Amino acid sequence: MKIPPNTHATPATSSASAPSETNTATTPKKPLYKSLFAQILVAVCLGIGIGHFWPDLGSALRPLGDGFIQLIKMIIAPLIFLVIVTGISAVGDVKAVGRVGVKALLYFTGATLFALVFGLVVGNIVQPGAGLNIDPNTLSQDALNAKTGTAPPKDAGAFLLGIVPTSVVGAFASNSLLQVLCFSVFFGAAIVVVGRERCLPVVNLLETVLELFFKIMGWVMRVAPVGAFGAMAFIIGQYGLGSLSTYALLIAACYGAAIIFIGLLFVVAWVYPRVPLWQFIKYSREEFLLALGTASTESVLPRIMTKLTNAGCSRATTGLVVPTGYSFNLDGAALYLSISLLFLAQAFGHNLDLGQQLAALGILMLTSKGMAGVPGSAFLALSATAAALGIFPVAGVALLLGADRLMDSMRVSVNLLGNCVATFVVAKWEGQFDRDAMLRAFRGELPETAEIPQGTTADVTTADVTTAGGAPEAPAAVEPVPAR
Repeated sequence: MKIPPNTHATPATSSASAPSETNTATTPKKPLYKSLFAQILVAVCLGIGIGHFWPDLGSALRPLGDGFIQLIKMIIAPLIFLVIVTGISAVGDVKAVGRVGVKALLYFTGATLFALVFGLVVGNIVQPGAGLNIDPNTLSQDALNAKTGTAPPKDAGAFLLGIVPTSVVGAFASNSLLQVLCFSVFFGAAIVVVGRERCLPVVNLLETVLELFFKIMGWVMRVAPVGAFGAMAFIIGQYGLGSLSTYALLIAACYGAAIIFIGLLFVVAWVYPRVPLWQFIKYSREEFLLALGTASTESVLPRIMTKLTNAGCSRATTGLVVPTGYSFNLDGAALYLSISLLFLAQAFGHNLDLGQQLAALGILMLTSKGMAGVPGSAFLALSATAAALGIFPVAGVALLLGADRLMDSMRVSVNLLGNCVATFVVAKWEGQFDRDAMLRAFRGELPETAEIPQGTTADVTTADVTTAGGAPEAPAAVEPVPAR
């Protein structure tokens, strides 16, 4: 029996293990009106028009966007569980899984630190808040409390403890991605330790359930244009394009920094894993446009994991890096936080010296991680930093309320692209990246909407998969899922 077409072996073995028909079959082009990218693009443009010309109607369309996000959230937690468990069971090496996690965290820490430092450099050069001379006595804490729910910021210890679920059911019920990931790693590791052969009925069941969830995801994505239309109409109708002028310099600084940072991501992706990032963006254009239209990276989490796996990253690496990156690798949010901090300090007439900026950098490194998944997280992180520095009043963070939603596109695009690059880098670092499979996917020789193969060899060569007794396991014990 044949190995599934996106088996992620080393380049030396991938060409031999891939079926010959994969190299000749190309995905037929769909009519433009059937393209999800075209549908979402039209929906976003219509949403902007409705929100601008009929703002009351645009604001009333919020349930369309929220409903789509809820449909996505409905499948995220079980999908992450299934992808990680089946991926780890395919790798067959608990130590390798641990290495992937450590390497991912090392990369995340370095990327976040660089994003924060780069944001501080941009803030010092542009001086977006200079000359505003805000009077602290005119500020009210009420608006900030309404945004953050007066939730106290987590310290590092509380955040780390929060990764471990007190209840497995509760982790899935609350859609806590890090807690689901934690349990998934334990479950997958248990399958490896007990022995894949003994657990094969369980693995086969999980693979079948994974196929069902991908089918559900396909149905949900059919209404993605409706969700993008509602979300964009609400954002423009509620906040309006007129607020661009009020925060023009701050917005220009953030978006300018984002463009330069994305350019650096292009360099990183090409220099180490040799990924032509523009081709990947073109390959994943539907996901990126949907994330921008809904102002949410969660809306594309299942689909971007599929695209990364089809583009040569192992299922185990993708399953570990992407969900973890949603909490630990928020490069766009880091840029926004550091530039906004200097904006607020300058607005109150304070020019932070080097020591104060280094202190702020250390605080932001902690608060930006601990705020993941918390409503009003950016405001909580800035509030905690302002309270620790004591330079300007915490209530001053409310000055950003008008500009915050206008920054969503910047944060979403950088966060999503940063996590994709992180997945490529870690997969290459761990030797679980098949560049030939990536190039075939970019050329259209693999269907763009193909699900992660059902076969348990989707991630490794036959030599890598061993049973409890040490003998190589048959690579095609389970048939691959046919492309949708």
